[in-house]
Amino acid sequence: MRKLRKIILRTLLVFTILLVCFFIYFIIAVQIDVPELKNDTTLDWKRETVSKEFYKVNNNWLRHHESGLWELYVEGDGYERGVANGMLTKELHEFQEDAFFHQIQILVPDLNYLKFLKYFVGYFNRHLPDHITDEYKEEILGISKYASDKYDFIAPKYHRILNYHGAHDIGHALQDKNMVVGCTAFSVWDKKSADGKLLVGRNFDFYSGDDFAKNKIVQFTNPKRGYKFVTVTWSGFIGACSGMNDKGLTVTINAAKSSIPTDAATPIALLAREILQYARNINEAIAIAQSRDVFVSESILIGSASDNKTISIEKSPEKMDVYEVPNSNQIICPNHYQGPDYANDIANLTNQIESSSLYRSVRLKQLLSQSDTINYTQAAAILRNQKGLNDKNIGLTNEKGLNQLLAHHAVIFKPQDRLMWVSANPFQCGKFVCYNLDSVFANASKINSQKDINENALTIPADEFLKTRAYQNFIMFKNLKHYIQFITKASDKIQLSPQFENAFIQSNSESYYMYQILGDYFASRKNNAKAIEYYNLALTKEIATLKEEKQIKESIEHCKKQI
Repeated sequence: MRKLRKIILRTLLVFTILLVCFFIYFIIAVQIDVPELKNDTTLDWKRETVSKEFYKVNNNWLRHHESGLWELYVEGDGYERGVANGMLTKELHEFQEDAFFHQIQILVPDLNYLKFLKYFVGYFNRHLPDHITDEYKEEILGISKYASDKYDFIAPKYHRILNYHGAHDIGHALQDKNMVVGCTAFSVWDKKSADGKLLVGRNFDFYSGDDFAKNKIVQFTNPKRGYKFVTVTWSGFIGACSGMNDKGLTVTINAAKSSIPTDAATPIALLAREILQYARNINEAIAIAQSRDVFVSESILIGSASDNKTISIEKSPEKMDVYEVPNSNQIICPNHYQGPDYANDIANLTNQIESSSLYRSVRLKQLLSQSDTINYTQAAAILRNQKGLNDKNIGLTNEKGLNQLLAHHAVIFKPQDRLMWVSANPFQCGKFVCYNLDSVFANASKINSQKDINENALTIPADEFLKTRAYQNFIMFKNLKHYIQFITKASDKIQLSPQFENAFIQSNSESYYMYQILGDYFASRKNNAKAIEYYNLALTKEIATLKEEKQIKESIEHCKKQI
């Protein structure tokens, strides 16, 4: 017995030592050094209120356009741009972080699991700074100086904002289902463009709650090094999802299917930002993309005024391909790869089969073929299109539609003319506000009044859809969807009234998702016969993904077993 006790004590001692060693290693591993500045030139900077919702810090400024878009101008080196950005947008940043954290709580309501994810992200991103340039780390540091104290329990401000730049990549790679959103982009030139010049359009279907997209920022950046550029972004984020520089080079990113990463690398939006800031043509963009490792798969659509064409850089953690269409004057960019290097890639083939990406690419080709040439107003109409193949009604918010009524923004570029149209809320349905990069940057450092910097004569009016009964139905669908999903998970004492049930059906009668939600509700109330009825109705509609179709069929089988 004494011998056994000694063995147990030794085992516990070894285990304790290993646990302590692991804990020490973990604490050391997750430490991220904060950039050190040799000379902080911003110590005496102050924010000045010029007028309502118009602020300045030296030559930098932020103001609210009547369309609802925020317009931001920053200049200088990385840290100076970050400080100016942080000072000007501190209220917007707090609102943005509130919205982001609220959405995380919805997705991960378990507080203990949320704490686990906090440490997981910290450990996973321990090498993230190694893949971000000093310039961008200093820019993030500048912004972090003015971040809210509210979320310091998650991580210190600099570390928190640095990690936010990898949030898209981690969430994208770790999701256990098909693409939850479907960004779509296209470009035309030469004979397919109305004036022969390059034209690029894209929907950025990134959704993290309605509040997250409430304060879109059109950011004009005049860096000390590199080219001037504009991005459509949100406060606290320096990456590029959609943008154009003053050389007429455009960048947009579209997610593809990724395997689970084993380590951090360059966040895709920061790679796109580097291309935007330092490339003036396609060859330079390709060279920058080749120089960086990434940890998710993404297509980077590059439009170039000097080349008068558009190509897609298809990059994954393992390899990179450049896709262009020979002897053509158009290109489309969905959420799957199209280049020869990925033709036999299993993950890419699976993505095409299981997601909505292939369907949307066919639909986009169909819309482009309906006109001999495309101009910027036609490009907006394409981005706003909600129908399925052959104009089929596939229900509102269907991922197979180009316009899923959830986009953070849509944007249209005319690179040779340095023109850029940005959609105002809601989604891509509000007016498209036009900016001329040449004129904005020529006057940006001297702006002291609320005089418009956009090109009013080129504004694309808001979508007529917003004036229709269909839009009111969409609002009704959205509100009832949230309510029904809530009571489905809540106590069975809360019952769905027949009036709400019928209103929900009428709000989006061609939507498979609507019937699936009702099926889930009645299954939760053990009314399996009615649940099966709604699940079967869902199967008669256009279902967005193969996985969702399988889920509905599995739900039917589960209900049958309960009867």
